[in-house]
Amino acid sequence: MGGGHGDAVVPSDDHVAEGVTEQVIPLAEEILHVSKRTVETGRVRISLSTETVEDVLRDTLRTRRAEVERVQIDREVSEPPQTRQDGDVLIVPVVEEVLVVERRLVLREEIRLRFIDGEKAVERSVERRVQRATVDRVPAAGVTPLAAGMDQ
Repeated sequence: MGGGHGDAVVPSDDHVAEGVTEQVIPLAEEILHVSKRTVETGRVRISLSTETVEDVLRDTLRTRRAEVERVQIDREVSEPPQTRQDGDVLIVPVVEEVLVVERRLVLREEIRLRFIDGEKAVERSVERRVQRATVDRVPAAGVTPLAAGMDQ
């Protein structure tokens, strides 16, 4: 009983002096209860907008062209020669049937195709669509800005 907060000093019966009345002091204690509830403090509105922007695309285009060379052969053959490859040249035989007392195949010419590969850098402006999002906070009905800020 010595001097802490909320302690009362009450004299015992053997020390009660004459004319002094004994007094009882009731002690009280508060008990707190914490509860939570959901409060709408505002809403979020998201707006999407689509716009067209212009970009420049860069790339390399590969090309292939054929260089044609005709070579006269004029040689008799017993059957048509096959198309063949000679290095980077594709050789396509051209035959003609010639009627004489006997039939003979004469190789008139060969068409030789040489393929030349090339590259060309290109740049072209194109349009593309882009979406942007805008986020706005909208306070709930009846909520003051101070109360809305307490949740954060």
